[in-house]
Amino acid sequence: MQDRSLSRRTVLASATVVAASTTGLVGAAAAPAAARKRDDRLARIIARMSIEAKIGQLFVPYFYGTSATSPSALDQERNLRELGVRTVAELIAKYHVGGVIYFSGWANNIQDPRQIADLTNGVQRASLALPTPVPSLISIDQEHGANVRIGSGATQLPGAMALGAGGSLSDARTAGLISGTELAALGIRQNFAPVADVNVNPANPIINVRSFGADPRAVGRMVAAQVTGYQRAGVVACAKHFPGHGDTGEDSHTGLPVITHTREEWERIDAPPFRAAIAAGVDSIMTAHLQVPALDPSNEPATLSPAILQGVLRGELGFDGVIVTDALNMRGVRTKYGDDRVPVLALKAGVDQLLFPPNIDVAYKGVLAAVHSGEITEARLDESVLRILRLKDKVGLLSGSPYVSPREVDRVVGARRHRIAAARIAERTTTLLVNEDAALPLRRRQRKLLVGGASPAFPTDSTRTTVPELARAFDELGCSTTHLATGRAPDAAKIDEAVAAARGRDAVVVTTDNVDAASTQRTLVSRLLATGVPVVHLAVRNPYDIAHLGDVPASLVSYCWTEVELRAAARVITGRSQPRGSLPVPVQRADDPARVLFPAGHGLSYDD
Repeated sequence: MQDRSLSRRTVLASATVVAASTTGLVGAAAAPAAARKRDDRLARIIARMSIEAKIGQLFVPYFYGTSATSPSALDQERNLRELGVRTVAELIAKYHVGGVIYFSGWANNIQDPRQIADLTNGVQRASLALPTPVPSLISIDQEHGANVRIGSGATQLPGAMALGAGGSLSDARTAGLISGTELAALGIRQNFAPVADVNVNPANPIINVRSFGADPRAVGRMVAAQVTGYQRAGVVACAKHFPGHGDTGEDSHTGLPVITHTREEWERIDAPPFRAAIAAGVDSIMTAHLQVPALDPSNEPATLSPAILQGVLRGELGFDGVIVTDALNMRGVRTKYGDDRVPVLALKAGVDQLLFPPNIDVAYKGVLAAVHSGEITEARLDESVLRILRLKDKVGLLSGSPYVSPREVDRVVGARRHRIAAARIAERTTTLLVNEDAALPLRRRQRKLLVGGASPAFPTDSTRTTVPELARAFDELGCSTTHLATGRAPDAAKIDEAVAAARGRDAVVVTTDNVDAASTQRTLVSRLLATGVPVVHLAVRNPYDIAHLGDVPASLVSYCWTEVELRAAARVITGRSQPRGSLPVPVQRADDPARVLFPAGHGLSYDD
């Protein structure tokens, strides 16, 4: 274990050897000397900060509204009720926060790229108006696939499990580079991606297709590739959720999961992707709100565990970058302590960034009280502030203008070259599981009915949903289709309507989304099969759906319902492209989980 724990130091040592081989000993010493010079410069910034400003640098809160200074009246009301201020500019002024996080939907931070750019510039103006002006490190959860914040206007890319199915490190790296380039153009310099969890539990309610797969080494390679892509684009990558969230049956948003892996199992299953991320130079790592008794017998949540964060992550794995908490509003970290104590205990455990406190005033004052009492020293604050400023300096926030250009946003975000690359990557991910009697590909002139769920094909645009978007993709390929959205939980009337619509058709394409034993989607598929019309099944998220559906003549997986993945699936179904993906996870039988229905690596082509 000692040899493996030196991964980051080995990378740094290798860089020194390369420098020495080309420029001699003076060159070998240049990198550490430059780092010391940088830290001295950053220390002078820290020395000008008050205690309050230092504490503020650690927080990354949410807020409501599309504007930094003039959000809607409703968003101002929400901000006042939950944050005690009307705008994010007031939030920054009051608490000196070091960063903020953007959300779509409920927080109403995201409409389109130009608006995001304006919001970013407003956030940075507020940050530079502080007594010690330091630009904000603006963050987001833009994982792609099932977890996307910026939808229409930005390039949509396949998510982690789809990339795992494609199996191409080059594609994973390119996806990170494209996404990172667009985020950087919007002034968003920290992305809480990639997911480094190994999804070995098919019933995992929180990770699932957000993971690259079930093979720890393969996941590690994909994580390292994405880290490289994001960070080449000038965006801070974040491997999450340490020490591993892939084998849980409980969602840490609503409870405190327990990972029952032995230490040996943790080393074999959970640790490799984080080791790979560290070896790739990942800038930040996010903690998980779960218990791992094999790593900390006290059963503290990992986010609050010195044994896990200082002992394992910093000590054994050698990580010296920024440790960020998962959202502090999640139930998993609030089961034992109050909201004033959670951030204090997280800092004492080794955390640097405090993400999404449920009550910024309570959390901030809790840390301030701990500093005044001596429970947290000013030197401890300085450690975390220095790490955070290193990130800001690395992505250019401290050496150049933090503002973004609308012209650059128009040129980069959603660029045609990015969309073409995304479409090509997606075509390499669609996985064909079953194709009895060459049921696929469908012919162009066949009369097709599309039925199924209603997930948003474009994140942030609820009007463009799975089945209509899939129908649009078929129509653009010159195929004759009609469609009927039956939803994720079709009732008897909707199922009857689908069965009636299927009669007289040459084929039915039915999409499913997270089928389980109680799902009425099973009834829909069964009734459609009984019509005698050939049925093509497309799992638009979960590759495990097929285990619940019985004998379908053809079944594919797209791993998500977004526009880029649906278009790729339509091309495969119509024979415009070959299915090239392979399962990155095994699919067990629903009636006997000990037996494998389709092993990892399974994937058919039309030549089989």
